[in-house]
Amino acid sequence: METLKRVVRNEYFPAAAVLALVVLFWVAGLFGGLSLLSRSQPPIATLTWLLFVYAAAVLTPLAGVLAAADLLRRWWRNRRAANDGTVQDGTAQDGARIGS
Repeated sequence: METLKRVVRNEYFPAAAVLALVVLFWVAGLFGGLSLLSRSQPPIATLTWLLFVYAAAVLTPLAGVLAAADLLRRWWRNRRAANDGTVQDGTAQDGARIGS
């Protein structure tokens, strides 16, 4: 349970979760996610499904790019802080607080 708490509290978790869901959405789409269109449905159901898929197809790449950029930014910031001699929480090794 402690491991799960540590993972969820990790600074990378929100962006990594969004990126994983975007990839899962597109993989599901590649393996037959549009099967609803192959069956006979009422026109309003088909229209609703098409609007949902259109919105998801537009928004998920944007969410994926933003999540990947956030992960990269956090990784780069932490790497730079480690090279500068600071700890991840923004304190210097001698205990002085570093402004952001």
